[in-house]
Amino acid sequence: MSTDAIVLLKADHKQMRRLFAEFAKAGPRAQATKGELVDRIIEELTVHTYIENEIMYPEVRKLLPDLEDDVLESYEEHHVADVLCIELATMKPQDERFDAKVTVLIENVSHHMEEEEQDWFPKVRAGLGRKQLQDMGARMLEAKKKAPRHPAHPRALKKALDALMA
Repeated sequence: MSTDAIVLLKADHKQMRRLFAEFAKAGPRAQATKGELVDRIIEELTVHTYIENEIMYPEVRKLLPDLEDDVLESYEEHHVADVLCIELATMKPQDERFDAKVTVLIENVSHHMEEEEQDWFPKVRAGLGRKQLQDMGARMLEAKKKAPRHPAHPRALKKALDALMA
């Protein structure tokens, strides 16, 4: 298995797209399946955004200052995904806005992944050496082991939701 950071992130994206497709195929009456799929999506997204936010983005920001705006935009896209995941974690599949909220999450994350793969990753690969990407990827694999699996502790969830309502 490659430890190239970009290869690892693309593998995460591929898994995410699989989960999104499964959700789309589940149909309107498959509430139990949708609930399980959303739980898996939340877990995968939480781990993925954690390793990007903690390792990839800070390092790229330091080593490739020309990509600062891209990194800042990515942080904000992750924030939007985190908020949607926090909200979805409190919902049931039969809730009126559950499917709509999942759809918005899928659309936003799909856009983010497409931007990364088509625009950002090529710039990062061009700016960093193979060894740097492999070292970063190895750290990302280690970080996955300790990464949170859920977007927030219930107290943090309440604080985040209160902040949104303020």
